[in-house]
Amino acid sequence: MSETWERALKSPWGLAVGIYAVAWGFLCSPWLLGGLTIPYDAKAHFQAQLQFLANALHSGQSPFWTPNVFAGSPQIADPQSLIFSPAFFIAYFNPSPSFATVDAYIFALVGLGGLAVLLFFKDRGWHPAGGLVAALCFSFGASAAWRVQHVGQVESFAMFGVTLWLLGRTLGKPTKIRGALTGVSAALMLIEPDQVALLASYILAGFVAADIIQSNTPIKRLSTLVPALASAASVCIALVAVPLVLTYFFVETSSRAAIPFSAVAHGSLHPASLLTSVVGDLFGAMDPKVPYWGPYSYAWDKFDQTLSQNMGQIYIGALPMLLFLTIGVCRGLAWDKEIRYFTLALAAMTVYAIGAFTPIFRIFYELAPGVSFFRRPADATFLMGGLLSIVAGYLVHRLSTESKTTVSNGRRAVELSLIAIFFALSTTIAFQQGHLIDSIKPMVIAIAFLCLAAASVAWIARSSPSAKRSLIAVGFLMTVDLAVNNGPNESTALPMSRYDFLRQDTKNETIVFLKERLKTTINSVRRDRIELVGLGFEWPNASLVHGFEHILGYNPLRLDATVKGLGAGETVAGWDQRQFSPLFPSYHSRLADLLGLRYIASSVPIDRIDKHLKADDLKLVARTRDAYIYENASALPRVMVVDNWLEADFKKLLETGAWPLFDPKKTLLLEQAPPLETTVAAKAALRAAGWISIERYENTVVVVDVTATNQTFLLSNTMWHPWWRATIDGVPAPILKANVLFQAVQLSAGHHIVEFRFEPLEGAWDQLFATRSGVPVEKATEQRAH
Repeated sequence: MSETWERALKSPWGLAVGIYAVAWGFLCSPWLLGGLTIPYDAKAHFQAQLQFLANALHSGQSPFWTPNVFAGSPQIADPQSLIFSPAFFIAYFNPSPSFATVDAYIFALVGLGGLAVLLFFKDRGWHPAGGLVAALCFSFGASAAWRVQHVGQVESFAMFGVTLWLLGRTLGKPTKIRGALTGVSAALMLIEPDQVALLASYILAGFVAADIIQSNTPIKRLSTLVPALASAASVCIALVAVPLVLTYFFVETSSRAAIPFSAVAHGSLHPASLLTSVVGDLFGAMDPKVPYWGPYSYAWDKFDQTLSQNMGQIYIGALPMLLFLTIGVCRGLAWDKEIRYFTLALAAMTVYAIGAFTPIFRIFYELAPGVSFFRRPADATFLMGGLLSIVAGYLVHRLSTESKTTVSNGRRAVELSLIAIFFALSTTIAFQQGHLIDSIKPMVIAIAFLCLAAASVAWIARSSPSAKRSLIAVGFLMTVDLAVNNGPNESTALPMSRYDFLRQDTKNETIVFLKERLKTTINSVRRDRIELVGLGFEWPNASLVHGFEHILGYNPLRLDATVKGLGAGETVAGWDQRQFSPLFPSYHSRLADLLGLRYIASSVPIDRIDKHLKADDLKLVARTRDAYIYENASALPRVMVVDNWLEADFKKLLETGAWPLFDPKKTLLLEQAPPLETTVAAKAALRAAGWISIERYENTVVVVDVTATNQTFLLSNTMWHPWWRATIDGVPAPILKANVLFQAVQLSAGHHIVEFRFEPLEGAWDQLFATRSGVPVEKATEQRAH
């Protein structure tokens, strides 16, 4: 084995891979070995999502619906659920994925993407030093370093690198097998769709188009590629069709069915953020001693932008930027035929990321399919970093392989002036914002690394070192540079102990108290829900880890009915983020009772959040280090037999919250008459059921045993969704939308077994039928049951 490694390392490309692997391990070590973990969304959202997936798989349940957030949500259609991602296998084999496991998965992804870029350079015959620089920049530059907490986007970005490599191989030797492999990779990039995947698909399509256009015989070239590209497209479509259709329907019924241009504009990358490509930590995003003062801080927020400080960091290294600005831009090598497409794509992604700061983005928004579904043009910084990595790597290749020419003093002055402009603008902005002193350190560091980069360039240009020496030199410089300027910081690395409450075996007193109180007895009709409000950014989805049924949560994608009915915002990290709705004006309200909202854990006394509460409406039952915990004693059971019904306008109820006079224990509200006619005399004679119990309660299956003394209704206070199905004694029955948000079925007198089952494939098919025929989805679901 040692001889094999020795032979591999003697090869320039083998050595490049070896140096890349060592650099990867070094740059990842603070997380993998140092007790740090990737924070924010990686914990608040994706760690919780993965643990829910593991909980479902290892308890023999389906993960397609979760009752644990937003009072119920179609998990299979959520593009951030990880169900269709490679992370599925972590959950499949590990019932309790650790923080370190998830972090290792994320870094393995960026490592895979960088390795693919390195192999892309090898296939094109470019210098291994260029491939090494491109790989390191791709994996640890710009958003790949600063936004590792956005796991879904990291997955898409990494698979973009892999797909580019495989697509390049397919174009080089177009076979159906290579096309099929490209299709699999593209599917993994797209299968949990996000804006990075959308933009990457446009870039890859353009790469193919550029290849065809630049050939001497475009028509012949196209005909040669058709079989391989058809193989790639068919495999990709076969793998992504169902998940994408499900996601589409989820989006259509969500609060984000359409995002107005004004909202999208708030997610634009401020042009001043481009300065961080040269002066990495100009605005103090990395230095804990400097309060962040950049474009997305309060001092800058003139455009009411909604980005975090890490979203504007696009530094990929001093050497890449030095080469890009000098031999790339000033000497024109970035426009060479071999790399021109990537330069043009980089320009397009930069314009896209800047968004509403230019009039061009409006064209993207109006004309490019898919763009209007996403709210942050700044997500293009992932692709900016990736494309700039490839262009810079190519420039290293050119520097390392071509004969050296003398550069005039005038041209050198222009190149130095272009670099100096970045520092002049940085100094001017720092002075205007009153942070000139804070800007000195990052500018000194930037100058130091630029000098080291310039010395490396001069050494390569003058001495034409061997590939081995070039690899060691640029590998060492890039690794140190990226460790210093893109290393662990408050946006990407925090102590693991901070997130102890997200461990399944946590001893956190708030979690332990709620778990004990929420235990249910066999056959109980109660399934109490909770609310966690104001406990911190990572708390709202803790219910996915511990099995609580939370009426809120953290997710940018939520059912529209949940938003309008419950006032569910994207998160309730802060107590002041709790939004009440007309239908849910208070914790002491009819809807709170119907939801079975039993406990509210709040970071502050509850009357600070809910001004409508009276002193005896809720009872304080515990005070932990994290929360005040209150009990709502009037919370109703999950399932009830209800005697009567009234017709109501649900749309109007959502808008006004003006419930009619009725007792929810005896009467339910329907939008229209139920299928089985109930006479006035029968209504008067109805009595409660003799027996009702929940026999089985799982994520996607609820079985209720009920004995009705008369014709009546079974109300299930589970969120209504068109993909739920019901049977009564094994016979399909329509699910009625009741009390605005919930499910009900109509029963005849006698003993019945009622089963509610979440069937997303059948449900999506019915929804597709309803969409095409113009029939309301509620009606289409009812017609199918009949």
